[in-house]
Amino acid sequence: MIVGASSAIAETVARLFAVQGDMLYLVGRRAEALEAIAADLRVRGAARTQTEVMDANAIERHAALLDNADTALGGLDTVLIAHGTLSDQTACQKSVALTFQELHTNALSVIALLTLIANRFEAQRSGMIAVISSVAGDRGRQSNYVYGTAKAAVSTFLSGVRQRLYKSGVQVVTIKPGFVDTPMTREFPKGLLWAKPEWVARDIVTAMKQGKDMVYTPRFWRVIIWIIKSLPEKIFKSFSF
Repeated sequence: MIVGASSAIAETVARLFAVQGDMLYLVGRRAEALEAIAADLRVRGAARTQTEVMDANAIERHAALLDNADTALGGLDTVLIAHGTLSDQTACQKSVALTFQELHTNALSVIALLTLIANRFEAQRSGMIAVISSVAGDRGRQSNYVYGTAKAAVSTFLSGVRQRLYKSGVQVVTIKPGFVDTPMTREFPKGLLWAKPEWVARDIVTAMKQGKDMVYTPRFWRVIIWIIKSLPEKIFKSFSF
């Protein structure tokens, strides 16, 4: 099951699974986009594809979603959570309501869904949970700290879930992309640090296959974030990025 399946990264990941002959359950807000993606995946070799239109913020629908996916696939063993929005930091600074909305979408809705998935996979003592977080959650920066706060919450929650489910044989992967050239970031000027969705998708699938705990993608972000996190606060606060 892929939640947020119409995002550029998630769609590219789905294509990699399709060529392996996997069965896919695609979840997103846009019916037309989901059906077009599903049709493409069938051509690429997916054994079965089915879609469900749902806004992940509708937390009351999460339990039914998991039941639907389980029935459609004949058992649910892998979940990729990829939904989210790129917060407008300036707008959030001016609005408590918008800040809360962004935190709900990027953190609370993910945590709510993760709670149910974790319980289900713990009971069956198997499963793979992969969630797209972000390097933005590793240290708050003035340019995107609302988004970063949400991703930090998700990463911390995943760390606890991973430790909790380890003895149950459930794998939990935290995915931390850097800058990715997608429709969501079309307005941003691009540079050497920007990656294409295809690169990030390959890293995600590899991490899931290998059962890694956490992956930075592209890999060089691990070094960049180590440097950023190592800066003393009195120096870090003087930067404007």
